[in-house]
This record gives sequence, C-alpha cells and structure tokens, in this order.
Amino acid sequence: MESCVVVGLGRFGKEVARRLCELGCEVLAIDNHSELVQQISNEVTQAVVADGKDKDVLRALGVRDFECAIVAIGDNLADSVLVTMNLKELGLGRIICKASNETHRQVLKKLGADQVVIPEQENASRLARSLASRNVLDYIELSEDYGIVEVPAPGPWLDKSLIELNVRAKLGVNILAVRRGGEITVSPSADFRILQDDVLVVLGDTAAINAMQKL
Repeated sequence: MESCVVVGLGRFGKEVARRLCELGCEVLAIDNHSELVQQISNEVTQAVVADGKDKDVLRALGVRDFECAIVAIGDNLADSVLVTMNLKELGLGRIICKASNETHRQVLKKLGADQVVIPEQENASRLARSLASRNVLDYIELSEDYGIVEVPAPGPWLDKSLIELNVRAKLGVNILAVRRGGEITVSPSADFRILQDDVLVVLGDTAAINAMQKL
C-alpha cells in the first residue's frame, strides 16, 4: 500500500499511522482534536485537524486520491458509521475500520467496509505492515525489528532448490514453511524446489524481508 488516510488518532489510529509512515507509505492523518494531531504531526506525511464526519471536508482534503482509508474511531458507533459512509460515497478503493465489539463490526461490514478489526484481537503494527506491502499475505510481529511474513514465492526463485537459493546466507531470512495448494511443508529440506504459486512463510528482520520482496 502506497498511500493511506487514517481518520481518528486515538491509540490505535496513531500506531497504525506511525507504522505505515515508517514503512514508506504516504499517510494523511485526520482528527478533530488539535492536540492529537499535533502529537503525530512530525511522524506522518501530513496531519490535519478536520471533522471526518463532514464529507465536504474530506473531499477538500483529497481523500479520494488515496488507495486506502482506516477509520480508527472505535468508541463511537454513530461517528464511525458516518465517516465510513462518507468515504464510500467519495469512492475510496479500500476501507478498513476499527470496531469496539462484534455488533459494531457487523454494522460496519454491512455498510461496505472491506475489513473491520477489533484492536483487542488485532495488532496495529501487524495491520500496518501488511498494508505497506502489496506482496505480504500475512504478517506476525515478533519484535520491533523481526517478524514472520507469508508471501508468494519471488519470480527469481522459481524452479530452484533451497540449497541453490541459499537465502539464509544471501538475504538473512529463513524459510520456515511452504504452502502448496492445500498442503504445507514445514522446515523444507535443502533439495526442496520452489514452484509457481508456492506461498512461503519466512522469518527475518525488517531489512531482510524488504530486500526479499524487491526480488
């Protein structure tokens, strides 16, 4: 994901906005509380004091030009519903919402939210990391610097064995498992050959994982 709007800068919204920007995304952060906007203004591309419930304001900010919007207003059902409706009407391609409970989640899904997360069940950093890369299918953060990603096999790796690729020495990543169709091979052997449509479960630090995704 290259550009994202985050509406609502509570704890969850701030963390997602910060992590997305750290990962190289263009981030527009919006909240109607000036103190919250000021807190994050130096950590994102742009931070604006604005009311996301006002569709004309969102239009003036150019939110329709962003690839994704995250509605991080989970403590007020009416507000999150109105913001989500505004974003849908403005034509945002992907809308992800925060919810406070399962009922809230169902309401937002019915309004057309593409994904709804409950922060107690979802990790903000994990969400940001998955959005920041077009290739990452899933991400599990182990620490600030290390994680496990699930990614499609890179093109240059196809039809090559793990011993030929030698990714641990060359890139500093470890292939923990390979998913092929409905089967999963855990700790694949050195002669295991990577094929088209394989999905790899890879362990590594942020720099190594980013380098692998650029192959």
